[in-house]
Amino acid sequence: MKKIINNPNEVVQDMVQGLVAAYPSKLKVIPETLVIARKDAPVEGKVGLVSGGGSGHEPAHAGYIGKGMLDCAVAGEVFTSPTPDQVFEGIKAADGGKGVFLVIKNYTGDVLNFEMAAELAEAEGIQVEKVIVNDDVAVEDSSFTTGRRGIAGTVLVHKIAGAMAESGASLQEVKRVADKVVANVRSMGMALTSGTVPAAGKPSFQLEDNEMEIGIGIHGEPGIERKQIASADEIATELVERIFTDIDIPKGQEVVVMINGLGATPEMELFILNKKVQNLLKDKGIEVFQTFVGEYMTSLEMAGCSVTLLKVDDELKSLLQAPSEAPAFRN
Repeated sequence: MKKIINNPNEVVQDMVQGLVAAYPSKLKVIPETLVIARKDAPVEGKVGLVSGGGSGHEPAHAGYIGKGMLDCAVAGEVFTSPTPDQVFEGIKAADGGKGVFLVIKNYTGDVLNFEMAAELAEAEGIQVEKVIVNDDVAVEDSSFTTGRRGIAGTVLVHKIAGAMAESGASLQEVKRVADKVVANVRSMGMALTSGTVPAAGKPSFQLEDNEMEIGIGIHGEPGIERKQIASADEIATELVERIFTDIDIPKGQEVVVMINGLGATPEMELFILNKKVQNLLKDKGIEVFQTFVGEYMTSLEMAGCSVTLLKVDDELKSLLQAPSEAPAFRN
């Protein structure tokens, strides 16, 4: 294992301190926790937005804290859900009096711990609502989930729900639009290599030099097929076609495209992939409203990518283009 770290068991603590030191005017750490918050949190009279999960997916989730997106992110250990008491601290830190909305990726530990924290918050009089993101079309159930996994589409939920909350909307309105995004977003990923959890010291899985894994999870969970490595065009075609088998995207529909790198994929390769994705959508008569190419939800140093498609209407387009001051998503 070759990593630029200190103690393998303290990487998250070191990362959180370094992150906040990079944006001291925008971010703060809630004392005695791994909760990162907007510098001005809680924002009075605004629905608070909280997300989080295991670390190792940077810039998710703390990179999406800021005006127009999240109020707090709760960092668990690498690939490990944060504990209910940590999530509870995040909820309290985000509570500006209009309730708190939780964005949860569909992994069993995350769902259980965030829901337990919500119960603790409601016992103290804080109104809490949630959405569970399950955009990964690769597998229906896995060792980590009941139902589909939540992956890069989560970032679009952060953006759109965050914009709705920033507009002064009610907790129920934020939930409505978040549910709308989850109903219309789908993703599919693949990997060429594994990532190495610092505390483990060895790769999560092994692929031969000529192999790739289709449908890989962001924690290194198995995909649906291990096969010989293919060209970028072939990979793009397989990922897009798998999305189309899961959701109906009619001719003329506008979509948002996200080409997401998993930590060790050069932008050159992501743009090559995007070229084919755009051509495939054009051939199907689908209109691309906006495209995002880069690292939005990674898996340590895994080489690979995911493709996300979100069907949008006028409301979602407006919220997507609303201002964001989050370090990893500015517009």
